[in-house]
Amino acid sequence: MAVGMGLYLLLLLATVATNILSLYHLSSIRGLPTVATNSASPDVPDHLLHQLYAIRATISHLTRLRSNSSSTSASSRTAPPPELLVYARIAPFASACSDHPDLLHRYMNYTPYTACPHDDARGLAEALILRGCHPLPRRRCFSPTAPNPPTSLPSDAFAPLPDAAVLWPSSASCRSFSCLPASLGFDPKVESIRFLSAHSVLDISLTQLLSLARSSGSAPIRLGLDVGGGTGTLAAQLRRLANATLLTITLDLGAPYSEAAALRAVVPMHAPLQQRFPVQDGVLDLVRTGHAVNRWIPVPALEFLLYDADRVLRAGGMLWVDHFFCRGGDLDAVYAPIITRLGYRRIKWAVADKTDTRGLKNGEVYLTALLQKPLRFPLSLESRLLPTR
Repeated sequence: MAVGMGLYLLLLLATVATNILSLYHLSSIRGLPTVATNSASPDVPDHLLHQLYAIRATISHLTRLRSNSSSTSASSRTAPPPELLVYARIAPFASACSDHPDLLHRYMNYTPYTACPHDDARGLAEALILRGCHPLPRRRCFSPTAPNPPTSLPSDAFAPLPDAAVLWPSSASCRSFSCLPASLGFDPKVESIRFLSAHSVLDISLTQLLSLARSSGSAPIRLGLDVGGGTGTLAAQLRRLANATLLTITLDLGAPYSEAAALRAVVPMHAPLQQRFPVQDGVLDLVRTGHAVNRWIPVPALEFLLYDADRVLRAGGMLWVDHFFCRGGDLDAVYAPIITRLGYRRIKWAVADKTDTRGLKNGEVYLTALLQKPLRFPLSLESRLLPTR
């Protein structure tokens, strides 16, 4: 630590000395008489040149010493686990993983061919995924299993979920679906009626969605993706009403969202919002972004997400932005232009105040939009279709 501080002070002194000499040189030039524009500029005195060269060489040397010292101390402080080094040789590695070495090394600190760590690793996995580290590099260990897994598909997707089908963390204060807050999506009575009716201008019932899809020429809705889909309620409802298949992107942030979705026979995808959707181009009929997609997402990440939704939607497919919230002034200045640049047809565009405590304090609004992707031609074909002059 003392060596590092000493190097920083020497660098600072060398930089100050260079600036002083440069100012002295400039002031000496400014004092010279004016000469014609085509004449050569006055030469720099030799003694100033020698001093500048010496100081620059010192700065370069100190910079090398600092970088070598930092790399040596960092490598001795956090040596990568052997399993991480093996993985890095055979598979792609997200750059965001390297930005969080402490979390990554703790997550990868396990013994191959044995049981995977469970309690602490579950939180580490979520922390890494939220920071864009995906796919996770843990591969060669045995994941623990729930004590009583289901043996058949549920006859009712909104029947009470069995507690024994989930491997609850031993440190969790709540180890039952019954003690989880209903607002999180785990109450079967509440979830069984979600998306079936519209209670405000911001809501779109599934009956309305299917009707709008038919009237706009987008029907049928067969395949879709629910981004931030919680416990898979939308996927379960659309399967029951339209025999549609929806993948659900969800994270287990303090509750077993993925397990609940799977118990409803919905496919949960454990992926961050920064992740490129693992879906082929132009094959989906519907992409919905839920409440998890909001103003807390960095603008570039949100823009990538929307353009990736555009990538996977077919021509005529629907993009459903459901209850996106942001500050009122930012909607017109930031977010509406991003959505408008997609060039989609607006089927529904509804804005209303966010009336909870935080929404009123921050001047936030909700946006619900239903948009239809236009037909686009490849550039080579489009050029042939343009009229000639």
